Amino acid sequence: MTEVKTRARPAAIMLTPASEARIADLMAKAPDGAIGVKLSTPRRGCSGLAYSVDYVTAANPMDERIDTPGGTLFVDGGSVLYLIGSTMDWVEDDFTAGFVFNNPNAKGACGCGESFTV
Repeated sequence: MTEVKTRARPAAIMLTPASEARIADLMAKAPDGAIGVKLSTPRRGCSGLAYSVDYVTAANPMDERIDTPGGTLFVDGGSVLYLIGSTMDWVEDDFTAGFVFNNPNAKGACGCGESFTV
C-alpha cells in the first residue's frame, strides 16, 4: 500500500503579531469556559457583512481553527469563503483601538468602515 503524503493546509487568514498579542490579552481576561475567540461575518451594516470577534465556549467542527501562542482563534465555517487570504491586525491610536482586516475579497465598504460587501 502506498503512503499518501499531504502538506499542511495554510490558515484561512493571516494574523499579525499585534493581533496574536491581542488574542492573548483577550484570553487572559476571558470568562470561565471560554476556549478561544471566534471571528465571524454576520449580516449587518450598510454594506451587508461586518466583522465580529466574540468569545466561544465550544468548538464547532465546521469552524477553521488557528492556534496562536496566546490562544485559539476560530473562524466561522460559514464566513471562511469571505475571509480567505485576509490579514487580521490589531491597531491602536489616540482615538480608537480595534481589529483591522485587509480583505482581498471585499469589493466595497460602507463610508463608516463598519461593514463590507463581497
